[in-house]
Amino acid sequence: MNRRNFIITTSTAAGACVVARPSVIAGTTLPREESWFSRPMRWAQLTLVENDPGSFDPDFWLDYFRRVHADGATLSAGGVVAYYPTDVPMHHRSAWLGNSDPFGYLAEGCRKMKMSVIARTDPHATWQNVYEAHADWIAVTANGEKRRHWANPELWVTCALGPYNYEFMTQVHEEIMDRYQPDGIFSNRWAGHGICYCEHCRSNFREYSGLELPRTSDRFDPVYQKYSEWNISRLKDLWVKWDDVIRKRKSTSRFIPNGFPDKVITGQLSDIVFTDHQARSGVTMPWSNGRVAKELRASIGMKPLGGIFSVGFEEQYRWKDSVQTEAEIRVWVAEGIANGMRPWFTKFSGVLYDRRWLDVVEKIYNAHYRNELYLRNTAPLARAGMVFSEQTRNYGTERWQQRSGDHSSGLYHALIEARIPFEMVNDRLLDEDHLKPFRLLILPNIPVLSDKQCSQLMKFVENGGNLLATFETSLYDENGNRRSDFGLASLFGVSWDGGVEGPMQNSYLRLNSDPSSNKFHPVLKGLEDANRLINAIHRIKVRPTADFPRPVTLIPTYPDLPMEHVYPRITDSGIRELYLRETGRSRIAYFPNDIDRSFWQVMCADHGKLLRNTIMWALNEEPVVEVNGPGVLDVTVWRQEHSMTVHLVNLTNPMMVKGPFRELIPVSARVSIKIPPGDMKADTVQLLISGKKVPAEILNDRVFLTVPQIFDHEIIGIDIT
Repeated sequence: MNRRNFIITTSTAAGACVVARPSVIAGTTLPREESWFSRPMRWAQLTLVENDPGSFDPDFWLDYFRRVHADGATLSAGGVVAYYPTDVPMHHRSAWLGNSDPFGYLAEGCRKMKMSVIARTDPHATWQNVYEAHADWIAVTANGEKRRHWANPELWVTCALGPYNYEFMTQVHEEIMDRYQPDGIFSNRWAGHGICYCEHCRSNFREYSGLELPRTSDRFDPVYQKYSEWNISRLKDLWVKWDDVIRKRKSTSRFIPNGFPDKVITGQLSDIVFTDHQARSGVTMPWSNGRVAKELRASIGMKPLGGIFSVGFEEQYRWKDSVQTEAEIRVWVAEGIANGMRPWFTKFSGVLYDRRWLDVVEKIYNAHYRNELYLRNTAPLARAGMVFSEQTRNYGTERWQQRSGDHSSGLYHALIEARIPFEMVNDRLLDEDHLKPFRLLILPNIPVLSDKQCSQLMKFVENGGNLLATFETSLYDENGNRRSDFGLASLFGVSWDGGVEGPMQNSYLRLNSDPSSNKFHPVLKGLEDANRLINAIHRIKVRPTADFPRPVTLIPTYPDLPMEHVYPRITDSGIRELYLRETGRSRIAYFPNDIDRSFWQVMCADHGKLLRNTIMWALNEEPVVEVNGPGVLDVTVWRQEHSMTVHLVNLTNPMMVKGPFRELIPVSARVSIKIPPGDMKADTVQLLISGKKVPAEILNDRVFLTVPQIFDHEIIGIDIT
């Protein structure tokens, strides 16, 4: 038995230096990158407003970039307003520009600090003189009216797919590249705002499809489906055009679009990607930032991924000069970092009206800088993958098919509460290479799957993988047409029996022990005394084609009024509500109901526990990380070149659903971490954020420790030899 004891120490101090050179991080030498894409780890974005020239202090911002150790900057250059002395006809210079060049001044200052520089453009709106000279560049409504800007009546909305972008903005990008040679051009709001009915869009779509533009945005309208296909094709063409123009002037430079409607194409065309999910609004969960990171990384791989976050509110009323609470900013950014994003703060206006966020971001960035070696991830180590679908838009219109996104939200939250590290899996990337890291695939009602996708999932199981699925998974083909049976019927061991029941009023799940042993199945751990749980809201009718245990069966709906009649007519129908089977080396769990969506909508703790137990049964291996203790923690685990890290993000807060967080409520955690198999062994362990010294132990291939206090974020760094 290999047993070692040691003390966890703090991470290496930052040192008193200016922004680190690309090859030196916190006093430690890193291999020099051949390209700039992977080098920047902390991004700063300054989005200027028109009257900033002559009013804001660019040296203040350059000094702030230095203080936060930013190594990449995105700076306003052109588009609706030019912040440099442009010579492109009708490229509107800031009315306050005079003889100044704020973009050039900031870009030069950043380069002196060895920062990468990206020029920001925004082509979505233009001015009256452009309208008068080129009315065909302006977007047109379905009623045939030129489109005024919805927020600023001085401006007109441009057509994203016509000559304004293809010709005029191409000239702007050429000029910026020729004069300043930035590392890239990042375009905001470049992809349009709804269907444009201008003469160019009508003609180009007719040439592409032989059809007239759709008059509806109904996703089931065949003409709208063809329009969506054309729209993606046209935007891809524009992306490639601008990228070619940029590369011709600087081979290492790239066009970086702010958002693209197809994640797989994004992965194919990009060398570096940024997410624009800036903050919470409404009832957005705090883990939403991490989910966006997971979904995009599932599509682009381990390419550099920046996470744009706003220091202000992101509500519909657009308070762009606002400032969030420190707790809200810290948790949102921690979720991004823990899920592999490189932080990118964005500030609107160079003039400060509220300085409270400056110290908050400085603390976050300085901690990130100190620990950069442990944040240069090479691969996630999670063994569970949750499939998400870009084809679900072809899913049906029946009442039980509404709010279909709640299935994935429910299972996502169940995994968070269970502290199970997991990754997302793009349903269009189910080949062996993409699925190789995973022991378990989770399909939260993925109804729309092609025959090829079903074959790929069956191959995954044949190779020893495990599967968990819910509700109508695989009942529809890629075009949304219902099959006669599940595409994965042979895996589930059940066939579709022709209907869906629900919403089910006052129905329950009966929990049964094995009659031969009187023991409960592991999926019922912690629920043995319950006898019954509330049921899901909908269930699909199926018939088994194999033998199954009966740990969970149906108690059908019975009256809930009058109170004297509230008693079950059938105490156990014998109908299974969870199908569990083992085939070869694989385990398969199938819920013929919407327990995942029901969990999201009702938040029944028993549903969460049943989902957690079923996931662990299906995973069927020792967890990479086990975390015990109070609170809600998002747990992620990563590998770096010479280390591994476990991130613990503390989401425990009464404002988890409706924010912002007012304060950070610390929790403690007992953690067990499995060292990856092979010749590697744990050397030293550090609490990277807090620097607390606590005892830890290595027993065989696991590290055991207690983290005494987690405010927003703690990182356990383990050096591997």
